[in-house]
Amino acid sequence: MTWLTAVAISSLVMAAQALAGSAWEPELEARLAALEAEGQDEIGLHVRELGARDGSVDRGERFGWRDDETWYLASLVKVPVAVELLARREAGALSLDETLVLKERDYVDGAGPINWAEPGTTLALGELLEPMLTESDNTASDLLIGRLGLAAVNDRAQALSGGGLGPITPLLEVRREAYGYLHPGARALTGMDFIRLRQVEEDDARLDALAERLGVPRGEFALPSLDAAFDAYYASGLNAGRLDAFGALLAAIGEGRALGPAATAELLAIMARTTSGEARLKAGLGDDIRFAHKTGTQHRRSCDAGIAFHGEGAVERRWVVVACTRGERDIEHSEATLSEVGRALRESGLLVP
Repeated sequence: MTWLTAVAISSLVMAAQALAGSAWEPELEARLAALEAEGQDEIGLHVRELGARDGSVDRGERFGWRDDETWYLASLVKVPVAVELLARREAGALSLDETLVLKERDYVDGAGPINWAEPGTTLALGELLEPMLTESDNTASDLLIGRLGLAAVNDRAQALSGGGLGPITPLLEVRREAYGYLHPGARALTGMDFIRLRQVEEDDARLDALAERLGVPRGEFALPSLDAAFDAYYASGLNAGRLDAFGALLAAIGEGRALGPAATAELLAIMARTTSGEARLKAGLGDDIRFAHKTGTQHRRSCDAGIAFHGEGAVERRWVVVACTRGERDIEHSEATLSEVGRALRESGLLVP
């Protein structure tokens, strides 16, 4: 065989492998398009395969569906908070045994156990880290942001994502900003005020409750609905970003560039214990995929993002998966959509060829 013939054969083999490797793409695109056509949600998705644990480069498999658009990330922003905390611990700047005292002003509405603790409760930083990630506890996240400093959290997020993420704010400020588009007085409300407002489930009744709390008639509201207020808030770019940028942040974690080996393993182990969003991506990925992830939920927005693992040891493969939806009012419908996204990833052959 001549050298030229060998080169030609090698090129044909490589081309065939490339074509075979992308056979999943048309099916995945068709299934995502069908999901959007069938429901009320737009879908955003970013997938990238990570390099091997020996430090070799990634295998190059990537996929994006609206991943270069700006999406509201909701509680996904708690991941860089966790990285900043563990990086400080690695640097010897703090200990997870360090404690904070919970005050009434610290409460933020949402899930998690910290809202059930009494004012005056002493909480270790490590006690806040786990519920912030696994149960998306907003009070825990804001306490940690207060301890770490908002600028440091944002600097960490920008450095790991390569840009493409908007400013991160405390979770209480999300409420103040969104409701502030209705009336500026809402920007002075406390966390307890928003906890009481959240107990009013129907949007129109909640606006009545807001007007009563502010002591103003609803006619003074600048916008006609809660939908309009949140649309204005989402347009601000706060706590938002491109899904490929958030994927870069997760890749930095998974490939050991964000933290040392021990802290990386610790963070991924916590994320693997996440109990929020069981009906989202994880439900569709299947039992043979392990998923260390974080969820995010806000008004007509939902997200699920993490690192998916398949196989063990030398044959283990890992992918960053970031998925968000926007538009649907019913969170159960959005979760079902995310589950179908997970199923499409699996059945198309992208994650499990």
